[in-house]
Amino acid sequence: MQRLGKNIKGYSGETIEIDAVQRDCLAAAQAHGWTVEEIHPAPKRILGFTRHAPRTTHHVPSLYISTGIHGDEPAGPLAARLLLQENTWPGGLEIRLCPCLNPTGFALNQRENCDGLDLNRQYLTPQAEETLAHIAWLNRQPPFDLCLCLHEDWEAHGFYLYELNPDRLPSLAEAMIDRVSTLCPIDRSGIIEGRPAQGGIIRPDFDARTRPQWPEAFFLIAHKTKLSYTLEAPSDFPAAVRVAALVSVVRMASEALTGQGAAPKTHQVAT
Repeated sequence: MQRLGKNIKGYSGETIEIDAVQRDCLAAAQAHGWTVEEIHPAPKRILGFTRHAPRTTHHVPSLYISTGIHGDEPAGPLAARLLLQENTWPGGLEIRLCPCLNPTGFALNQRENCDGLDLNRQYLTPQAEETLAHIAWLNRQPPFDLCLCLHEDWEAHGFYLYELNPDRLPSLAEAMIDRVSTLCPIDRSGIIEGRPAQGGIIRPDFDARTRPQWPEAFFLIAHKTKLSYTLEAPSDFPAAVRVAALVSVVRMASEALTGQGAAPKTHQVAT
């Protein structure tokens, strides 16, 4: 599969009408019985959807999914729409999903919101009203067993991911890469985004002191979960490929959480 060659010095691929995508997401969530909450009103409208699992005496696994935090990464909201419309989730799984965290960025086809703020650098000392509202909503939610942040990278040679796993829990990273590799090229560079990578997997240290501007994933690891993945689809490949890659990982992770997929692997950390 060849790169499109469209994305040079920035994202120049397909754009989406984010209001229409959010309407589709809302309609699908309501049709399938999800609880809907408006986290922030229009024009910076952020929605939060919850799929409640039946209460039992056993632990019910909880999954959090977010996307659309950068307005030049359309595959994430499109993947969220498809997942909501198809509604093929495994039983016994509680899900919270935010299909677009930066709607005004999509209106401008830019990474930042309409105020020029990169929302994915706002989660330590937030100033953006979208992030303040999102954090307040997250703080009202119970802990998550797993968090997935859906992204794109216009510079990437293929799909890759970041794993934040400070307690060294069994990892899903290799299984995620295996699943995507049947649909999309994997970026197997030794250095990605200036960080060491192996087989499309980056495992950065979670050290708040090194990052004065936190991405969403740092906030999630610090306050809501012990296992987080940031999924990076390669923007210079067709939108259908990027969406399929993101959807496949979400489905694989959902199956793994409920014991219906491949068992997680314990990775060895180099010393």
